Amino acid sequence: MSNFTHFSHFRLGGFSETRVLKHLFFMIVMFIYTLILCANLLLIVVICKNRSLHEPMYIFPCSLFINELFGSTGSLPLLLVQILSDSHTVSVPLCFLQSFCVYSYVSVEFYILAVISYDRCLAICYPLQYNSLMTFKKAAVLIAVSWLTACLSVVCTVSLSSTLQLCGNIIDNIYCNNYSIVKLACSDTTINNIYGLVLLIISVILPLIWILYTYMRILKVCFSGSKQTRQKAVSTCTPHLASMLNFAFGICFETIQSRLNLSGVPILLSIFLSLYLITCQPILNPVMYGLKMSKILNICKSLFCSKALIIQLNC
Repeated sequence: MSNFTHFSHFRLGGFSETRVLKHLFFMIVMFIYTLILCANLLLIVVICKNRSLHEPMYIFPCSLFINELFGSTGSLPLLLVQILSDSHTVSVPLCFLQSFCVYSYVSVEFYILAVISYDRCLAICYPLQYNSLMTFKKAAVLIAVSWLTACLSVVCTVSLSSTLQLCGNIIDNIYCNNYSIVKLACSDTTINNIYGLVLLIISVILPLIWILYTYMRILKVCFSGSKQTRQKAVSTCTPHLASMLNFAFGICFETIQSRLNLSGVPILLSIFLSLYLITCQPILNPVMYGLKMSKILNICKSLFCSKALIIQLNC
C-alpha cells in the first residue's frame, strides 16, 4: 500500500523565484485583468443593448466574451492573491474550483468556436437560406448545449481527481490545473487517464475536426464563387480564424508547460507560457471582433464620440 496523506491545501511551486519581482508581476497581471474586464464587458453590453445586434453572428461572439470573463475571473483574482502571498498555499476545494473554471473555459471556447465555424459555413455556403437555417432560437440552443456539455464533462473530470490519494501537495505551476493534481497521486490513475483522453477527444479534437470540415466547405465555395463571395468570406472569417489559431497556440503552450520538464527554462518564460492561455485569448477576441465587425465598431465609435461630446459640453 502506498504512503499517502489527506492534505487540506496545495502549495503552488511556480512562484518560488518570483518574490523579488512580485509587486511588478502583480501590477502587470492586474492591468491585464482590468483590460480583459473592460474590453469584454463593453462588447457584451453593446451587443445586449442594441437590438440590431441580436443576430446569431453577434450572439455567438457575445458568448465567447462571456466565456473570456468566466475563464479569467476563475483564475486571475486568485493568482493576484497568490503573487502577494508568502506561503503560496490554496485550499483543496478552492484549487479544484479553479481547475474546474480553467478546464470549462477551454472546453466552452472550443465548442463556441466550432459553432461559429458552422454559422459562417451556413452564411457563406447557403446565403439565401441562412435566416431560416440559423434562427435566434437555434443559436440559443447551440450556445446552451455547448456550455452544458463542457461544464458537465469537466465536473466528471474534477470529481474523479478529487477522490485520488495524493502523496504530495506541491503543484508545479502558478495556478491549479487537473493534470498537475493527478501527477501527485500515489493511487491508480488509469480511470483518470482514460477519461482525460475521452475529454480531450470530445472537447478539443472533435471540435477541431468540425472546424476543419466547415472551412473546407467555405474554401470550396470561395474558389468556385465570385470575387464578392471571397471578400465576404475573408471579412467574416478573419476574426474567427485569428481566435482559433491563437487559442491553439495557447493550448500548445499549456501542454508544453504541464507535460515537459522546463526546469532549465527562465522563470519569466515559464510564467508567460502558463498565463498565455488565460490572458491572451480574452484580450484578442474583443479586439478582433470589435475591429473587424463593422457594425460593432461603428456602435462603439458612436458611443465614445457621444460621451466625449458630453464631456466637452460640460467643460
